[in-house]
Amino acid sequence: MKSTTAGLALFAATVTALGLTACGSDNNTGGSAAGTAGGASTSAECAGKNTLTAEGSTAQQNAIAVFNQAWVKQCAGKNLSYNPTGSGAGREQFIAGHVDFAGSDSPLSDAQVTTAAERCHGNPAWHLPLVFGPVSMAYHLNGVEHLVLNGDVLARIFSGAITSWDDPALVALNPGVELPALAITPIYRSDSSGTTDNFQKYLSAAAPHAWTKGEGSEFQGGVGEGAQKSAGVAQAVQSTPGAIGYVEKGFADKAELPSAMLDSGAGVVAATDESAGVAIQAAGFVAEDSNDMRLDLRSLYGTKQAAAYPLVLVTYEIVCSKGYEPDTSAAVKSFLKTASTTGQDGLAAAGYVRLPEQLKRRLSAAIDAIQ
Repeated sequence: MKSTTAGLALFAATVTALGLTACGSDNNTGGSAAGTAGGASTSAECAGKNTLTAEGSTAQQNAIAVFNQAWVKQCAGKNLSYNPTGSGAGREQFIAGHVDFAGSDSPLSDAQVTTAAERCHGNPAWHLPLVFGPVSMAYHLNGVEHLVLNGDVLARIFSGAITSWDDPALVALNPGVELPALAITPIYRSDSSGTTDNFQKYLSAAAPHAWTKGEGSEFQGGVGEGAQKSAGVAQAVQSTPGAIGYVEKGFADKAELPSAMLDSGAGVVAATDESAGVAIQAAGFVAEDSNDMRLDLRSLYGTKQAAAYPLVLVTYEIVCSKGYEPDTSAAVKSFLKTASTTGQDGLAAAGYVRLPEQLKRRLSAAIDAIQ
């Protein structure tokens, strides 16, 4: 896993360098230099300190790079230094006050809600859903270009009940496909991961009778081989014949791994931006009248809507609602505004889904309310 660690370190350095190469001013208010060289329409859009820090989800690291490029272009001299250490580490670093916000594929736990409020000087932390994308079931089967799975089969694979690719349940889903008599090697995230949490929540919603292992950021299946971070899962699947792993589609595509299609009962659907977007429309909020925008994912993962790919990753930026220093809150709002508007333009090429307009309007109001 040394190469994976080195790659993540290089990514963090590259994101920092992106911002630093655009620096033309050390003016923390993002004044006229930002308005001219950076293309910002008003200095208020580029207010606050020049450098923000964030840590967490590896699933959103490529989206964060896109957002940072947009922010650099919009506001000369600005930069986000993002450390992709995993959702669990990101939440911990945010609560400890070591970073300005966290990127996380899972919301704060009940205990963390309390400690996060302490970090925010007595104010609640908010979950702002900024990045969506299909989670690929990437696999390594030579000669098998098209593979169909469903929630029940995936639950049994990742709990050890199905162990060979020629299992009758797989054969029934793939008529006419020559599946080999090859052992299945499930690949899971060995680090604390919001992608794992999302995957296990999907299994619980889509196959409640087959998946009884539970949920959470730690893999509960008890079988397979673990790999660190999203890049590590893709690398492990790539190097292991018979392997299958859950990983964000952008990482699967970069590794040139095929992605299985899912059949939720309304037909076979491939993992695409469009099919993930259809599924996102089914998601509701835990609290409808709140700027804390945690999503109720069971409605999404359990959907049987035609043309919907339900295994979708939802990742949050976890921020203080109040309690920042003024120059920090202004910069956080500036970055998030850019990410939710012009930053959306480059997401498709990075393997993510643009924000639906209805969600974007609600997100904009929440960002405006940060203090």
